[in-house]
Amino acid sequence: MRRVNIGCGQTPTQGWQNYDNSWSIRLSKVPCLAVVLNWLGIVSKRQWEFISFAKSSGIRWADATRCIPESDHSVEVLYSSHMLEHLDREEAQMFLKEARRVLIHGGIIRIAVPDIKPMAGRYLSDGDCDVFVEGSRLTRRRPRGLVEKLRYLIAGDRGHLWMYDGESLCRCLASAGFSDPRVTAPGSTIIPMPGSLNLRERSAETVYVEAISP
Repeated sequence: MRRVNIGCGQTPTQGWQNYDNSWSIRLSKVPCLAVVLNWLGIVSKRQWEFISFAKSSGIRWADATRCIPESDHSVEVLYSSHMLEHLDREEAQMFLKEARRVLIHGGIIRIAVPDIKPMAGRYLSDGDCDVFVEGSRLTRRRPRGLVEKLRYLIAGDRGHLWMYDGESLCRCLASAGFSDPRVTAPGSTIIPMPGSLNLRERSAETVYVEAISP
C-alpha cells in the first residue's frame, strides 16, 4: 500500500511518495528555463535551492485540489503539513474529496496546520494586534516592482487563506466525510509503523488532526 505526503515542501518523507504544487518542482524539469529566470532575478535564492533539492529528492508536482496522481483506494496513509491553510474553504473541500478518493477504506489522513488558538491567546494576553495579524499571514504586502509582480504571477499567492484550531479542523474533516476526526498530541499517531514520518513537525506552532476514510 502507498503512503503519500501532500505539500511536502522541503520536508519530504523518506520512503513515501511526496507531492508539492510549487512552481519550483516544474522548473526542476526545465533546467534551462530555471537558469534564465534565476539570472533575471525572478527566482529567489531560496527557490533556486529548492529547485535542486526537489530534483534530487524525487518530489513530484501535483495540484491536490484537482487531482492527486494516485489510483482510487490505493493509498494507506495520506499526510499533509502546513498546506491546508493555503487553500480557501472550497479548495480545502476539493482536496479532502481527492484524499477520500485515493485512500483505502479505513485509510488514515493526518493533517497538520498552524494553530490559531495560541496566537489568539497571546493577543489577548499582550494586546499586540500587529503581531497577531502578521503571525496569521492572512494579509500580505502587495507586490511592488516588475520582478515582484512577475514572481506573484508565476508562483501565485503563498500566504494563508484560512486558519484553524483543533475543533474547526475536526469539523472540516467531518464535513468532508471522514470518520472519527480527533486532535492528536505531537509525537502520537494511529498510523501503524509510521517509520520516518515526522510526528512533531513544527510542533511549537501546530495542531494535528487524524481521521479515518470510511
